[in-house]
Amino acid sequence: MEPLDLVAFLSVFARAFIQVLAGALVVTIIVRVLLTWVPVRLPLGLADLVYSVSEAVLGPIRRVLPAMGGLDLSPLVAIILIQVLERLALQALRAVGL
Repeated sequence: MEPLDLVAFLSVFARAFIQVLAGALVVTIIVRVLLTWVPVRLPLGLADLVYSVSEAVLGPIRRVLPAMGGLDLSPLVAIILIQVLERLALQALRAVGL
């Protein structure tokens, strides 16, 4: 593999990884919100996976946000932060030439 091919591959891989990771986190948060509204039993421990992944993102945000009278805005804040971080990471890749 030539050096230019390797750089092009790494560029595509890094962009795709960032986009897939951000998308998966957003989908996980949306599924968690939906599960709180509609109690559905997901197979194979999928609900536990959704809860643990989303709690890793939502927990720290909940500790920082003030109480809003029973309204949990942490999923909204998390999705906005994920999108901002995704854009910043992609811009950083462009800035270094990847």
